[in-house]
Amino acid sequence: MISEAEARAKILDAIRPLPPRKMSILNALDRFAAEDYRACLLLPMFDNSAMDGYAVIASESKRGTRLRVVGEQPAGVDRQLRVSKGEAIRIFTGAPMPQGANAVVMQEDVTRADDEIIVNTEVDPDEFIRKRGCDLGEGQKILSKGEQITATKLALLASQGFAEISVGGEVRAAIVSTGDELARPGEKLQAGQIYDSNAILLQTLLKRCGAVVESSEHCRDDAASLEKTFRAAAKNEIMIVTGGVSVGEHDLVQETLRKLGAKIDIWRVAIKPGKPFLFGKLGDCFVFGLPGNPVSAFVTFLQFVRPAILRMVRAADVDLAKLSARLASDVKNQSERAHYVRGKFQAGNFTPIGRQESHALFGLSQSNALLRVEAGKELKAGAAVEIEIF
Repeated sequence: MISEAEARAKILDAIRPLPPRKMSILNALDRFAAEDYRACLLLPMFDNSAMDGYAVIASESKRGTRLRVVGEQPAGVDRQLRVSKGEAIRIFTGAPMPQGANAVVMQEDVTRADDEIIVNTEVDPDEFIRKRGCDLGEGQKILSKGEQITATKLALLASQGFAEISVGGEVRAAIVSTGDELARPGEKLQAGQIYDSNAILLQTLLKRCGAVVESSEHCRDDAASLEKTFRAAAKNEIMIVTGGVSVGEHDLVQETLRKLGAKIDIWRVAIKPGKPFLFGKLGDCFVFGLPGNPVSAFVTFLQFVRPAILRMVRAADVDLAKLSARLASDVKNQSERAHYVRGKFQAGNFTPIGRQESHALFGLSQSNALLRVEAGKELKAGAAVEIEIF
């Protein structure tokens, strides 16, 4: 049995980023940039009005001044208008500023009478003008290599004319759930059976990481069936096997993988829940063997599988987000392994939720964070702790 840190380091050392690929920005949401992107256009590209109103010369627009309206500039094509002394031009939000004008007076601050306006407020130079380049300068970095691409980042890329972007490669994943006791949701349960929740859990977690789930198969505790399924699953970048990785007489996963020529690098990790964790390689496919208990599968996925996938897709940060919190109740870990306590983070407090055994799926479903408690450690209510948000 190795430490959690050693297991994670071994996994990440074995993983290499996949070749990048080009894709339309329409399909790039939540992917990770494979290179830096810089602005090629100023934002805004020209001085423009921040309000509907009138473009004026500030020094000629004192309160009570009467100005003649000599034109109109809507948003769109620049009509190349000019403002002279005693004049104003009707202007709309986003419209290019006319030559000679250095301020915009809001329409609410004037009285309009035919082709004239009376200014009812004081007007300062540059008032309500968005200056050229005030938001973004040419050459400024707008997206960093390894950064996740959000909707707002896509909007920024679009503003610079980018139609496609280079992102991390596609990770294809296969899920294999094992165990004679499992039935698919919707099937009729036989005595002693339970529904397979891990397959659904892992599919959603994989999709959250940006992986493509190519297959999700269930195998009985039968070596021939496992061998056939593993051969097919090994065509993908990763294979996740849940259940059957322990040392019981019906736990055939490790034996079958070795028979197929797999190299097992990690077997058992000092983590709770999740001790019977396996990592290896079958051909070019990375294999992750997760425990059958759902909480164990969840925790080991977050701590070992998720970072590996993010490394493959070229994410700069492969860790879960960490936050400081105040512990709402006492927590004690009497185990010899670090324990990931499930709980809810709300209003700055972390509250352990429900039973903390590895089978307790309801408590996990009510949680949104993990608290790592070192072996033999006791934490008192009110203690400042660091949690991981999932």
